[in-house]
Amino acid sequence: MPALDRTDVALLHALQEDGRSTIKELAARVDLSTSATHERVRRLLADGVVRGIHAMVDPSRVGIGLQAVVQVRLQRHSRDVVTAFRDHALSLPEVVAVTHVTGAVDFLVHVAVRDTDHLRDLAMEAFTTRDEVARIDTAIVYEHAQAVTWPTYAERPPDRLT
Repeated sequence: MPALDRTDVALLHALQEDGRSTIKELAARVDLSTSATHERVRRLLADGVVRGIHAMVDPSRVGIGLQAVVQVRLQRHSRDVVTAFRDHALSLPEVVAVTHVTGAVDFLVHVAVRDTDHLRDLAMEAFTTRDEVARIDTAIVYEHAQAVTWPTYAERPPDRLT
């Protein structure tokens, strides 16, 4: 992991809060020159710390009427099987996120669909027909809220007095 200082962390938070900020606006927030800020942002991108800047879409405005989490248990757990299922799930346009977890299920697959008929068809055609899938359970999402920023643990915390 590249070494990040307080200025890098401040830039990361600013970019996550508003990815449309100009270099000039970012520079003012972190009290650096625009050229130094530009170089730091370029380095954060080049090092893969920032993987992209994305638009947040309102699901209801693009025809999504229902979200669900499909819990998937696999028949077998070899690396090839796990990778094949993950890649398959990510290839589906309805899939928002795929999380490989420990416990009673192997994957949590967040999907966004038009309605319950669309969800049923997706479950039947995209998951239960797969040989590696032993079982699925589906939970409807009442509300999906996401934090704007990720916590940043790149800096060493200050020494604590005990």
